[in-house]
Amino acid sequence: MITKSAPSEIKTPYTVNLAEGDPEEKREEIRRYFHETYDAYEALFEPLLEKVAYRTRADALRHPLIFYYGHTATFFMNKLVLAKQVDRINPSFESIFAIGVDEMSWDDLNESHYEWPDPDNVREYRQKVRDCIDNLITELPINLPIGWESPFWPIMMGIEHERIHLETSSVLIRQLPLELLDGQHPTWKICDRDNAPATNELIEVPGGTVKLGKSRDDAYYGWDNEYGSYSKDVTTFSASKYLVSNKEYLEFVQDGGYTTRDYWTEEGWNWVTYEKATCPRFWLPQKDGSYKFRAMLKEIDMPWSWPAETNYLEAKAFCNWKAAKTGQPVRLPTEEEWYRLLDYSELPDAPEWEKAPGNLNLEGPASSVPVDTHEFKHGFYDIVGNVWQHTETPIRGYAGFEIHPLYDDFSTPTFDTKHNIIKGGSWISTGNELMRDSRYAFRRHFYQHAGFRYIVSDAPVEIPDDSWETDPEVVPYCEFNYGKEYFGVANYPEKIAQVCLDLATKRPRGKALALGCKTGRSAFELAAGYQSVTGIDFSARMIRIGVQMKDKGYTQYTLPEEGEIVSFHQANLQDLGLDCVRDNVEFMQGDLANLKPIYTGYDLILLDTLLERSYNPAKFLESVHERLNAGGLLVVSSTYDWQKSVTEQDHWLGGFKVDGENVTTRDTLEKLLSANFQQLGESRDIEYVLRKTARTFDHNVAELTVWEKK
Repeated sequence: MITKSAPSEIKTPYTVNLAEGDPEEKREEIRRYFHETYDAYEALFEPLLEKVAYRTRADALRHPLIFYYGHTATFFMNKLVLAKQVDRINPSFESIFAIGVDEMSWDDLNESHYEWPDPDNVREYRQKVRDCIDNLITELPINLPIGWESPFWPIMMGIEHERIHLETSSVLIRQLPLELLDGQHPTWKICDRDNAPATNELIEVPGGTVKLGKSRDDAYYGWDNEYGSYSKDVTTFSASKYLVSNKEYLEFVQDGGYTTRDYWTEEGWNWVTYEKATCPRFWLPQKDGSYKFRAMLKEIDMPWSWPAETNYLEAKAFCNWKAAKTGQPVRLPTEEEWYRLLDYSELPDAPEWEKAPGNLNLEGPASSVPVDTHEFKHGFYDIVGNVWQHTETPIRGYAGFEIHPLYDDFSTPTFDTKHNIIKGGSWISTGNELMRDSRYAFRRHFYQHAGFRYIVSDAPVEIPDDSWETDPEVVPYCEFNYGKEYFGVANYPEKIAQVCLDLATKRPRGKALALGCKTGRSAFELAAGYQSVTGIDFSARMIRIGVQMKDKGYTQYTLPEEGEIVSFHQANLQDLGLDCVRDNVEFMQGDLANLKPIYTGYDLILLDTLLERSYNPAKFLESVHERLNAGGLLVVSSTYDWQKSVTEQDHWLGGFKVDGENVTTRDTLEKLLSANFQQLGESRDIEYVLRKTARTFDHNVAELTVWEKK
């Protein structure tokens, strides 16, 4: 058994106004919001009866619950370390629990890579993090308004991040075997009502202009994809009065919905075939042809009046089925149409609520309720709350989109046309999830506490066929890696990889590690000579391009030419002669100063202009020999461009004086590496050019040194 405290009472304020009020009172308000969030997350894990429940994989495409239990605390620490506000508490935990949430190609879901810690040890770690954050809230200077640059912003980021996982982790708990859960836990009581199922009907929603996006001076915390501006004129449409209930969805199931190919998109049919699905995940077919229903902690008789919980693919198939049966253009709403319905309801934003207007914010039962419970204006029900609502819209950034430097990969990895927006929130949605401006998107086969309402409209759905990389931080490195040469300077990633291959001509060429691989070219080039290559970069935004190249063989990006004028480019591995090595390359996100111990056994490690981009480069160099095989090569390329904004001066390897004498990075490299390495040959200079616009470039010279493990 695991150590537990008494069941928690969950308090869920809506959010915190970060612009107005007395600063010291605001400090205490943030403290309360933090502890209430932390308490709620702890309460979510109280029903897990045994330690094995934490290590059981509820979903084949996700980590066990122990990862998510540690992940939210680790997120606080990693972001605050990045913000230079705290020191690490447990580097091992802060590596193990750092990455692996969305089903992205670079997620490391091989369980052989992990030895999950004891849940009681994770609980102790979480308490240490709680104490650390509480002390930080006390000590940090506070000024209003609190914006992106405030030291309190990463604290708010951690709070809202944990509220997201309060919900997503509850979905995983819902998939655990019942014998591992306390089905009678008093904090998580479900609705005990199942009304006679309501008959759905269509209600007209008049057209209008929808304006979305918020400014950086907004008073409430937001994720990067919420900022910017966007407007669209929405034509009149009709929408279903209720969310689709289990009873209404049953008609689709009984009419061969899961066996009729014509109702499904290609992606949807591939999913049905793979999963061998015959009904939604939380429906439990019985031998007599009836169904039970899986709530979070228990199995109950099917509540036919509750909303049907599906993934997007199932919701889309239902709409196609209904369109075929009725002859009407039935589909899911777009993001803009959902907002038009919200505006039509005249619902104020969450901070103005005295109580939740629907089944939201844990103010009701820990489950859905009948779809005819919460009425809004004009006869609609559940415009917000009960379950999230699927839309037709893949998420993209608004005009003026910017990433926050402390969480550069919150949104951009989802700008791939494969993540559709869900709206409205569920019974367990809290905090930022309740806000009008909030935007969350998941892969289309993903299960959340999500259902749908359908609309009837002749208006086309605007969905791009493919994505173009537009991130201003990533695009220059797309061209740097895969574009043309400038000023007669050879392609740098290709050249540095060729140097490595030449050095290893008569050496073992098993595994290679490319650290600081950015968008991936050097990893592909190394794979022309090595059996397997792992490319690692700190930024998921960068390695996403490498993943695209590996998965699809090409990537597309826009290059800035002048002002708002851009040009469009596509890079293909086949054109570079590298298409044949795709299977030999993998990409992972990693932190040089806290790299997982699984990265070992290499014949070559290429450290590419990463020392000067690490907050503690010496930590890696002191143990890098442990990651190399005997006789293995460490190739270091660096500009020695130390910046206080990236690396605190105490952690610089060179560029300073000691006792009046210059200390260079080369001096420190020799000092740190000489015990385990011998330098091969002389250093060499390698030029590279980074294109910014059609007429602006950065021309740099990196020094390359080669070290052989003794």
